[in-house]
Amino acid sequence: MQKDKQQLSLQRRRFCTNSLGVAALGPMALAGCGADAGAPEAPPSPSGAPKRLGMAAAASGSAPRTFVHPGLLHTEADFARMRAKVQGGVQPWLSGWNALLNTGRSHLNNPPRPLQTVIRGGDDSNYAQLYIDIARAYQLALRWKISGDTAYADKAVSFLNAWSLNLTTITGNADRFLAAGIYGYQFANAAEIMRTYPGWAAADLARFQNMMLTVFYPLNHQFLVQHNDADITNYWANWDQCSLASILAIGVLCDREDLYNEAVGYYLNGPGNGAASQAVRFIHPGYLGQWQESSRDQGHCTLGIGLAASFCEMAWNQGDDFYGYDNNRFLAGAEYVAKSNLADASGNLYYTSMPFDPYTNNHGTGYGVSPAGLPFTRQVWEMVYHHYVNRMGLAAPYTALMAAKVRAEGDGGNGDQLGLGTLTFSREPIAGDANPSGLTARLVAGAVQLSWWGCAYGNSYTVKRASNAGGPYTTIASGITDLLTWTDSGMAPGTYYYVVTAATASGETGPSNEAQVGTAVALRTLLPFDDAGDAGVALQNGALLGAGRNGNALQLDGVDDYAALPADVVAGLADFSIAAWVYWDAARDWARIFDFGSGTSHYMFLTPRARNGGLSFTISTGGGYGSQTIATAPLPTGRWVHVAVTLSGSNGTLYVNGVAAATNTAMTASPYRLGGTSRNWIGRSQYPADPYFNGKVDDFRIYHGALSAGEVAALAGV
Repeated sequence: MQKDKQQLSLQRRRFCTNSLGVAALGPMALAGCGADAGAPEAPPSPSGAPKRLGMAAAASGSAPRTFVHPGLLHTEADFARMRAKVQGGVQPWLSGWNALLNTGRSHLNNPPRPLQTVIRGGDDSNYAQLYIDIARAYQLALRWKISGDTAYADKAVSFLNAWSLNLTTITGNADRFLAAGIYGYQFANAAEIMRTYPGWAAADLARFQNMMLTVFYPLNHQFLVQHNDADITNYWANWDQCSLASILAIGVLCDREDLYNEAVGYYLNGPGNGAASQAVRFIHPGYLGQWQESSRDQGHCTLGIGLAASFCEMAWNQGDDFYGYDNNRFLAGAEYVAKSNLADASGNLYYTSMPFDPYTNNHGTGYGVSPAGLPFTRQVWEMVYHHYVNRMGLAAPYTALMAAKVRAEGDGGNGDQLGLGTLTFSREPIAGDANPSGLTARLVAGAVQLSWWGCAYGNSYTVKRASNAGGPYTTIASGITDLLTWTDSGMAPGTYYYVVTAATASGETGPSNEAQVGTAVALRTLLPFDDAGDAGVALQNGALLGAGRNGNALQLDGVDDYAALPADVVAGLADFSIAAWVYWDAARDWARIFDFGSGTSHYMFLTPRARNGGLSFTISTGGGYGSQTIATAPLPTGRWVHVAVTLSGSNGTLYVNGVAAATNTAMTASPYRLGGTSRNWIGRSQYPADPYFNGKVDDFRIYHGALSAGEVAALAGV
């Protein structure tokens, strides 16, 4: 069963990565919401197989989505579980229920305090009045659903109605976008619970939906499109993430698939720091995922965890698995942030020894985990823990420790989160042992680097290797507990196959997925350009094949023609080499010999001359800030020159005519970190303002593994 779930998750991720281009932000259409769908649909099954991805209907031309109601942070099945556990006096649900009863915001004696204009940031801020009333509406709704006492339902409705009758504006300084995002998704959640109450009149629900569409959504949308007219990296991950959570929640509440798809598209491929690959910006061995705000402070890191988890949970309840996207990328980030806020058994703080890849944005460069605000025990961890461990059977040791540290979760207090996760998200432990999963094997500095996800009941892990697919396997390492990574080296060049098993109280589990890797340098793509049938290459806008250095070559006029290579031509590569013969006719800055990526955030390119520079190879997984470059003198024009770039571990080398011309020993970015690449071009840039390449390209090669200096020299005929 676990293997089947993992395979479904992989299929969903493949669709997410390859089928959605740069996020097409939805229109700011402010028409009324669709009618309530009536009786709630059945939620996703406990086996964890959500039905489809958010944009699947639009992509496939199928019927419009029918949203599950209630279906944001909580479903009808969730409420049934809470009721049964509380009525049975079962822990930790009972402690969570008592926390709800003791908040002071779940009582019947608090009147609504609606405003016409909410201000966050600058003079006369009054936003606390909004988030306190949202918390009251949400907590009253919970008390009704769990106790059945309609007095709490009526009181919750009074809060929703009072605000929808009065609120017209959210304003202030840039923080107004935070207010619209954080309080937008929270308010939508309170209303989503109450839409099932017969005592909430249809006209009142429609008015509330209209408020969400006309007051909250426009600010959410505006921020994602404009980022307050600032450099996009000026805003940290949580700014995007609250807007995404709000748009997705409003989409469900209002039965607006276009809004839902807007949020999904941005989460997968958006340019800002809240998108999945930017929020968890660097995956270290053992799946510790460096959070985008880790060098800033821990308060904002944990805020981002709560916002991203809310996005994933709401989407999960609509049949979409973003928790599992990109091999559980969000879990990698949660584990990193959790560990950063913890100490070992001796009291030594983990943050001082956390792996860290230097990160640069508009604010400067960070070189390590910030201790500011540490430890920050924000009440957001139950949602993450119970999904990955008790719903999916994965190991999340640091998330588990953080959840235990703040259990039982109260109401969150300051409006940044709804809280009460012990009551609302606790689940029974998964039945039976699951296998380790998510095993990857990459050639890094000539050795095989393995990482995998542990399982909920695993105590230690064993790595096994074979020379043939399916075994027989030989144990090469055992007793691994933390981190879940292993580096294998010293083997003869060849192809190797790996699996991992776990030791549990009931014995050894079955194997993980099998990961395959070659340890020898191997030619992956060869484009001699002798005819039009090269490996699916598409010649665009009049690009030609004509006389080259040896036979034909790709001929580009520098106006608008280029060659498009198949998607994912560098997928999975850590160590790599790219080599080609190049004849450059026109010396213009920023033309591209090649440029592989998915847009202006994720790319790797070789330019014959950078502005105020020379022949340069650059790779970036987060836009121009923090890109990594190897550069030498400009490429000569009017003659054939052999160029090559290699990466072995963190050592990058740029060769010209078979001779090493420049090196960079701190190249931590590598092709597999780009994710899916759908725009793989020879002669064209990801940036539309850059010139096209004018000249010829011949014998273009991509290798798995780093060529030696001698092998590059041989290609160049030296």
